[in-house]
Amino acid sequence: MDPSAPEPASDALTRPKRRVRYPGKNPRRFEQKYKEHNPSLYPDTIEKVMASGKTPAGSHRPILVTEVLDVLDIQPGQRVVDCTLGFGGHAREFLGKLLPGGRLIGLDVDPVEQPRTIARLSEAGFGEDVFTPVRRNFAGISQVLQELDLNGVDAIFADLGVSSMQLDDPQRGFSFKADGPLDLRLNPQRPPSASQLLAMLSAEKLALLLEENADEPNAEILASGLVEASGRHPIDRTQRLAEEIRNILVQHRLSVDRETDNACIRRVFQALRIAVNDEFGALDALLRNLPWCLKAGGKACLLTFHSGEDRRVKKAFQTGLREGVYSRISEEVIRPGPEELHANPRSAPAKLRWAIRAATE
Repeated sequence: MDPSAPEPASDALTRPKRRVRYPGKNPRRFEQKYKEHNPSLYPDTIEKVMASGKTPAGSHRPILVTEVLDVLDIQPGQRVVDCTLGFGGHAREFLGKLLPGGRLIGLDVDPVEQPRTIARLSEAGFGEDVFTPVRRNFAGISQVLQELDLNGVDAIFADLGVSSMQLDDPQRGFSFKADGPLDLRLNPQRPPSASQLLAMLSAEKLALLLEENADEPNAEILASGLVEASGRHPIDRTQRLAEEIRNILVQHRLSVDRETDNACIRRVFQALRIAVNDEFGALDALLRNLPWCLKAGGKACLLTFHSGEDRRVKKAFQTGLREGVYSRISEEVIRPGPEELHANPRSAPAKLRWAIRAATE
């Protein structure tokens, strides 16, 4: 090929004109990892990142896929709801099982990531005939099915974890690993953000939020210190919040070591994220509506990632079994095995529970 010849139009549009400049040999910042953001152009890079147990920037690795498929046992022609479309990893596997004649309804509230996932699934050959995306919180699942003229579906799945592409993007404000706006919203168009919520809460209400949403043992001390710090200057950046938490721990002689302190910071972030997205309220609504959205014999499968979620799912399934709404439920949680933990450390907190809708009289 003539080296002076112009670059093909398709490559010119997608491949960066020159290497993104960054210090050192390897990119460190999310926006610098252009190869990971373009997996079709740099498959070797993606393979290398995944082999190291990491998730490529801008993507997500679905968890317990084999176990979820075993539980749901999806068959051609069935109707299935994925309550948390996310990156589309589970959805793509469901769609492959549903053909021919099946249909997947994919719910998601994220206006940033949902269009990207719809495009990926469309490029994979899953069009409107088999895949129906809906911008809606799963709390409204019964209304969605009613609008789609469906009396019930064969399977419902929900992955309640935050996706890696949200966690890793500093502009979404889900992590203190890199500095960004303290946002934490799954839907950035829905107020308040975490920084706005923090500015509104009293010390008493913040302490209650930290206890209920994250089982934080030092809730009162942290709440008092954060409200005081917020009064001096708005806490509107992720690393500013992390710094204030560390200062409070040191001041009250509660600091142990960096990893233990970071665990405390993660609990505060978790508590605020749950609050701004009303995650427990949405989950409670889903669990109330879940059995009535399933056909007789239909299966529900939920992935949780912390104790507050798992307690709710476990209790709802046990109550449904006692009341005859469910015919069977999982007796024990299903967790990732050693191979998956090694390949994807972020899968470690995952717990899978399932339930089967009882036959109607």
